[in-house]
This record gives sequence, structure tokens and C-alpha cells, in this order.
Amino acid sequence: MLGKWFGTDSSLLEILPKVRGKYIEKAKLAKYTWFGVGGPAEVLYLPEDYDDLKTFLLRKPEAVPVTVIGGGSNLLIRDGGIPGVVIKLDSPAFCEIKFAGLEVTVGAGVKNGDLKKDLIEHGVGGLEFICSVPGKIGGLLRTNAGCFKKNVSDVFVKAHIMNDWGEIYEVGAEDFNLSYRSSMFPDTWIILDVTLQGTKANPEEIRKIMDEQAAYRKEHQPINKKTAGSTFKNPEGLNAWKLIDESGCRGLKVGGAEVSDMHCNFLINTGNATAEDLEKLGELIVEKVKEKTAITLEWEVRRMGVKK
Repeated sequence: MLGKWFGTDSSLLEILPKVRGKYIEKAKLAKYTWFGVGGPAEVLYLPEDYDDLKTFLLRKPEAVPVTVIGGGSNLLIRDGGIPGVVIKLDSPAFCEIKFAGLEVTVGAGVKNGDLKKDLIEHGVGGLEFICSVPGKIGGLLRTNAGCFKKNVSDVFVKAHIMNDWGEIYEVGAEDFNLSYRSSMFPDTWIILDVTLQGTKANPEEIRKIMDEQAAYRKEHQPINKKTAGSTFKNPEGLNAWKLIDESGCRGLKVGGAEVSDMHCNFLINTGNATAEDLEKLGELIVEKVKEKTAITLEWEVRRMGVKK
């Protein structure tokens, strides 16, 4: 994956613009994903703030590919890693939380679970489900994530994005065409923040709902395992986990990857799985379910990078 650029012996790091943020060459991405697998980023870039990100996008060589990753909760990075530059928005500039009445604007780098305290303090309800979705706010919008019968599209107001020219725009739901676990989100857009619409609620009621949802997840999902959550989208009117179970895939294994006994739509890294193990297991499930039911499951986990 790593090598020459533009016919020279230069490494990618040598041809990137100077920034105030941080570059890390051959950064291990496995530690940034919930599966705990995957190869390196050719270069990982951690921008300092909006202006630093803009400078990078304007001055980087056009041919250098850019990939943005968030909390890594719904991500499978292949063993060969990701060529080009991988961006993570982890600095304080991308992690601000601001309230305006019952609307809350959340930086793309904020962990969904970190909203709990602020929502309770401000008495803003209707957003409890977001705190139960693993990952960060930016990825939450890109995938129109959801749980407990609510999706981001139900509470989404607007977002600020930066395009590949470093220009910032305010966009609304009509720009994303949000649907079940998907959106028409351009790969060249980087989410900077997301504004969500809450409802007025009693802080104790908000806390109660959050506690109930956390307890449900603990009882029904393998949350203490190396997993990326729901692997496949639910076909319309059906449950993916049930189709997987009925197709004889409960406990199925490939290398160090295993289908969870607790929830069949969760794949587990039992400790020594590779990204290839997990992807092969997922494809085997797709094959078995199609053979049994004639239904083709669609991946919800986002796969990226190159095979080793």
C-alpha cells in the first residue's frame, strides 16, 4: 500500500502540505475500530480546527485520496489498510455541544454517549436513543443510524459540511435523501456538526429512558465484545437476525470471527480474527440466508480499504 507517489521516491508524508494538526504515518487503524482489526492508514491526519482542515484540503495534491472515519463502531477496515490520507476529527474544535432552546448542535467528533449528561442538564428529551447508538455524531448522520424505533432523520434539523475545496455549507434533510440506514451523502463532504431537534422533558424522565435503553442493550446485545453492532440491514418487514438464525448461522465461525449466540446479527472478533475472517463470515451468512430464504441481506457495516 505504501510506496512511491507521482513517479518519485517520495513518501506520501513528504508531499502533503504543512498543517497545525498532526500527521501519523502508517497509523494502526485497528485501535480506532470496535472490531479491533484492519491494516494501517498510509497517513492519518488529525486536524487542529476548521481552518487547518480547510488548508489541508486546498493544498493537498489532488490525486491523493481522502477517507474520513469517525468512532469506528460500524466499520470494517480490511487488512491491507487504507491508501492515502485518513482523517479523524478528534480535536476539541470538532467536539463542541451547543444548545439553543430545544435544538442541540453537536460537533462531528462527539461520541454519541457523551450527550447524556448535557441532555439531562438541559431537560431536552426525544434524543435519548442517540446515546444508545455506538460511535460518533458524524457517522450517525451519514448512515441515518437509529434504534428503539427512532432514526436520526426523525430529529435532524441541519448540518454544516466542508466540501473538498474547504468550503463550508449549511445543509438540510433534503440534501441527504435520508432513508433506512442510508443517505445520498457525497463522499467528498465532511460533516462538521449536526443540529438535532429535541423536546421539553423532565431530566429524571430522560435519565430513566436512557437507563432502560442501556439495560435492554446489555441484556440483548453482546456490547462487551469486539463487535461492530448490527452487521446487516433489516429487509423491509423482516428481522435480519431472525433470517440469520433460521438459516442455521447462529454460532457460525470463520477463523477468529464468530456469529454471536446472543444476537445473530452481530459478528464477534473472538480475539484473533482478521478483517478477512469477519468479511468472509459475513459473506457466508449472505450466501446461506439467500439459499434458505431467497433474500439477499445488505451489509450495514461499512467496509473499506484494500485486502492484504
